[in-house]
Amino acid sequence: MKYMDADKVSKRMGPRILKNNLLKGLFLLATLFGLLVLAILIYRVVVDSVGWIDWDFLTGKLSTDAERAGIMGAILGTVWMMAVVAPVTLILGIGTAIYLELYARKGRFQSIIQTNIANLAGVPSIVYGILGLTIFVRAMEMGNIVLAGGLTLSLLILPIVIVAAQEAIRAVPGYLSEASYGMGATKWQTIKNVILPAALPGILTGAILALSRAIGETAPLTVIGIPALILPFPGGIFDKFTALPMQIYYWTLDSSLVAEYANLAAATIVVLLLLLFVLNSAAIFIRNKFQQRF
Repeated sequence: MKYMDADKVSKRMGPRILKNNLLKGLFLLATLFGLLVLAILIYRVVVDSVGWIDWDFLTGKLSTDAERAGIMGAILGTVWMMAVVAPVTLILGIGTAIYLELYARKGRFQSIIQTNIANLAGVPSIVYGILGLTIFVRAMEMGNIVLAGGLTLSLLILPIVIVAAQEAIRAVPGYLSEASYGMGATKWQTIKNVILPAALPGILTGAILALSRAIGETAPLTVIGIPALILPFPGGIFDKFTALPMQIYYWTLDSSLVAEYANLAAATIVVLLLLLFVLNSAAIFIRNKFQQRF
């Protein structure tokens, strides 16, 4: 067996090592740039919110007076809206994924559905706002209530949850379901007791990302006419409401007239980020608990 000369090996490997180091440095710079921009944004928001976040701000009502304005109505509206989005999206999304992966016959019909779901995941959010306005607000005459906003955002993130759930189901090793069938379990028993528990960490990961997107969306709510006015606190899914993203949007627009509104918007952004952090932390904890089990 002939061995290549060390100089020849060095000449051949040198350009590859150089290319590898250049790409590594490029990717590192891209990562650092993204982190730097994120750090600057968070710093500016936190600095602008200092002195504005207090108990009265968190529990008070909206007001035209910046010193007296509060966001409890927006917080409750956001929570009620997510109470609609979460169950609707999870039930429909996981159910659709189970049907497409485990029940539907592989063929043209399934391929068409799969292609359309993938395309819907890339549709701009404002298009879903127009759809929600047409169906829920006008055709079903719901008006701009919590249920209409929640269903509109459910349509927005439903394709994401379906795709994530499908990938999680596909990742389940085939020998698990084969062993279940071998022990005499029915198809539904296998899905319920074997496939879904094993796929649950991946499904929850996709759901976390989708719900995080929904809770920060503004464009669909703007299209269906969600206001940022002085409204009574919402007490259910059939009440009119406003949400944290809407309040941030309107206060940002009004900051050109009243400078203090920029501080209110920054304070609301901090509250929204903390709410997202709490929700994601709880979901990640649940996901990791199931991941350790299976």
